[in-house]
Amino acid sequence: MIKSNDFGFHHIFINNPSNSNDSNNNYSNNDLTNTKKLTLVLLHGTGGNEEDLILLGKELEPTASILSPRGKVLENGMPRFFRRLAEGVFDIEDLKFRTYELADFLQKCSLHYRFDLNQTIAVGFSNGANIGASILLLRSEVLQGAILFRAMVPLVPNTLPDLSNKKILLSEGLQDPIVSRSETENLFKLFQKTNANITLKWQNSSHNLIQDDLKIAKEWILNNFH
Repeated sequence: MIKSNDFGFHHIFINNPSNSNDSNNNYSNNDLTNTKKLTLVLLHGTGGNEEDLILLGKELEPTASILSPRGKVLENGMPRFFRRLAEGVFDIEDLKFRTYELADFLQKCSLHYRFDLNQTIAVGFSNGANIGASILLLRSEVLQGAILFRAMVPLVPNTLPDLSNKKILLSEGLQDPIVSRSETENLFKLFQKTNANITLKWQNSSHNLIQDDLKIAKEWILNNFH
């Protein structure tokens, strides 16, 4: 496990050795295309940190490498990935800035830690799921897909990207007081318009994660990335 604040974010990287193609620092982008192992980018919710989702990531895909950054925005001392003006009301300009900043971080980490962005998926909860969705809409080249727990529409780009080669799982709570059913359906329809391979699963839960979220996500990874 590596703990670092390089590349602009406090983060943890856990390497799965099979993700690296050689043990030295002399490598090229072409070296990275040979691996079929996943890297999970773990994106915590409000008040979380880079350690929050580590166990979840290991459970979802034990063979994957893990990159887990800490959000840089503080709301009453609680880390987030972007500012909001109120519950469910986002600061869109800050969201755009933070999305590009995080995408640039992922690119730098892929070179430094030697993992393949074409085998990288985001795993985000709540605020982390929202910026994961925003990355797919604004900077999709840094992710091959995403598991988004309790996500809502982060923004609607002026021009929708073509996400026909991206795979996305939405796992949402039927009794969620923060993310309404209509909000979830709007996000699902937005990703449909991008031609993404989008799956929506409803859980009998509130905003919190339950065991069924983990089960569905593990099955989704197995069916889509193996």
